[in-house]
Amino acid sequence: MIIKIIEELLIAAAESAQKTGKLPRFTLPELAIEWPQNLEHGDYASSLPLKMARSAGLDPYQIAEILREEINTTEEIESVSVAPPGFLNFKMDSSWMRSQVQEILSKGEKFGNSDIGHGQSVQVEFVSVNPTGPIHVGHGRGAILGSTLANLLMATGHNVQREYYINDAGNQINNFARSLWVRYLQSLGLEGEMPEEGYLGQYMITLGEEIAIKYGKKFIEDEPANLEHIAQIGMEEMLGDIKNDLSDVNVQFDKWFSEKSLFEAKTYDEAIELLKKNGHTAEREEALWFTGSLLGDSRDSVLVRRTGAPTYFASDIAYHYDKFIKREFDRVINIWGADHQGHVPRMNAVMQALGVDENKLEFILVQLVTLKKGGSTLRVSKRTGDILTLSEVIEEVGADSCRYFFLSRSPDSQMDFDMDLAKKEAPENPVYYIQYAYARIASILRDVPANLSGPDQSGGKLLVEPEEENLIRQMVRFPEVIESSAKTLEPHHLTHYTLSLASDFHEFYTKHRVLGIEENLSLARIDLIKATQTVLRNALNLMGMTVPEKM
Repeated sequence: MIIKIIEELLIAAAESAQKTGKLPRFTLPELAIEWPQNLEHGDYASSLPLKMARSAGLDPYQIAEILREEINTTEEIESVSVAPPGFLNFKMDSSWMRSQVQEILSKGEKFGNSDIGHGQSVQVEFVSVNPTGPIHVGHGRGAILGSTLANLLMATGHNVQREYYINDAGNQINNFARSLWVRYLQSLGLEGEMPEEGYLGQYMITLGEEIAIKYGKKFIEDEPANLEHIAQIGMEEMLGDIKNDLSDVNVQFDKWFSEKSLFEAKTYDEAIELLKKNGHTAEREEALWFTGSLLGDSRDSVLVRRTGAPTYFASDIAYHYDKFIKREFDRVINIWGADHQGHVPRMNAVMQALGVDENKLEFILVQLVTLKKGGSTLRVSKRTGDILTLSEVIEEVGADSCRYFFLSRSPDSQMDFDMDLAKKEAPENPVYYIQYAYARIASILRDVPANLSGPDQSGGKLLVEPEEENLIRQMVRFPEVIESSAKTLEPHHLTHYTLSLASDFHEFYTKHRVLGIEENLSLARIDLIKATQTVLRNALNLMGMTVPEKM
């Protein structure tokens, strides 16, 4: 990648300048290389001289001039220039850039991939909705973020496991069981008292009716065995619906991990004993506490209530004990809703208590999604008058639009999802615009006459128009986008990149013909659009979207 080449050139230049005394010796700051918006400033720019100014005691422009003199051009870099107040601008070699069309075609579906992960084992845990109801819109954003991030990490050489944590133990399951049992009774014309924190959604009424039809009066007695059986039936139904909804939006998991298994396998006992052994628990008020305040948390937290029942927090500890100590993941990325923000320092304290490097545990907190339609905000389901489910949104706008729009903003930003825009078959809809670029290329390639079957023999030398160079320049950046997005855990950059690439293609095709022109130039442009199609396909695959041959 060009960015790595520039980084190496900058480091070598700085070291050379320090060695010869042109610059004083000091530790170099972090390198910052970006794409200038104005191509007159080059293809890449670095603000390193500005960052070095204080340590060097020199004017940034002067530092930039010193570094420029020390930089040797390469096959990839044609020239380096200085711009006020102290930027270094790098211009790619045009011949090398054009040759990358064939490089893209030769790598095909592997273009953009790298091995920066070196096989590091990474678990990405996301969604993990309680199996007590349907998956709603807010969960959909985290689902799409998690699946795309997993794709990016795999593309950069990580060994990734996608995991869904099933909360199938604890008080919420007890409430679910009793709520469903009451709805079951009511469907039989009998009375039942809904628990104080019961589940009141329409889906519970429907599920109760289904159980009554299938089992009749089998469970009318309020017995633990009946409640357990009803809970199991209900959870299996809910989990099946969740799996189907996620599959409809192209979200898959490698492992569905049961909270209940933590207790069955004695993992919970092992984790609590380790905390006790390491001196991170205390008994107070007839309960067992985690002394997180001594490890950076704002307060201590109850692990085991005076009733002997474990808290959700205790289960979380056991779960992370399982992740790091039993399964030995190198990294774990938890994608949670923004309402879990207060839980982050608590889990960091837990990592210390377990003797695990807390830097191995990373968090992405996902903000809410607001759905807009007809200029109004949608708050409840039109179908049930209840929560807006993911399945309803998929049905309305399609899986591709769901994935693109949910992915289009940084997870820490709240987002408005315009459902009217998402359905439009027009250029202002980015999903349509991008997929139409792919389909248009496919259409052109279907019309290529038989006599134009060979590759471009010029090595891209005929691709000299500004729109052609812009298109190639954008494609060359694709591996950088993948690597940067994987490093920063920010998949939303893919949406912006893909839109820019589609825009560059449309601009090229509006101004230049591919077929019906001089043969050698036609061959060069055929390879150019084939390469564009390759990059578009690779990007859309990473985002979990379809690549339509026709539209």
